[in-house]
Amino acid sequence: MFVNFTNHPKKNWTKEQIEASKCYGEIVDVPFPGISPESTSEQVRQEAEVYAEKIMQYMPQFVLCQGEFCMAYHVIRILKEKGIHVGAACSDRKVTEIKTESGTKKTVIFQFVQYREY
Repeated sequence: MFVNFTNHPKKNWTKEQIEASKCYGEIVDVPFPGISPESTSEQVRQEAEVYAEKIMQYMPQFVLCQGEFCMAYHVIRILKEKGIHVGAACSDRKVTEIKTESGTKKTVIFQFVQYREY
């Protein structure tokens, strides 16, 4: 099982990213929660424990974990302590800038390359 713990659902992924994910089994989306900037460190840690348990119910082979840094840190730490492979998507970022009358317009394209384990 491949758990996608991000805010980027698999339905929006490229063919290359889907193929790289399938080597771990079925892909399941677990949306990364919004984390208030007002949350305390303890609140974030507690929410991370809840999400790590939810993710563990899928018995994942690999977890893609990308989101708010403190929450991601705690989820990654908990899952790795349980022997789960956790990583990030590595992409080539291509930026095009076009000057317009009202400013500069940027177009960013991310081309998936690989998963890199934490």
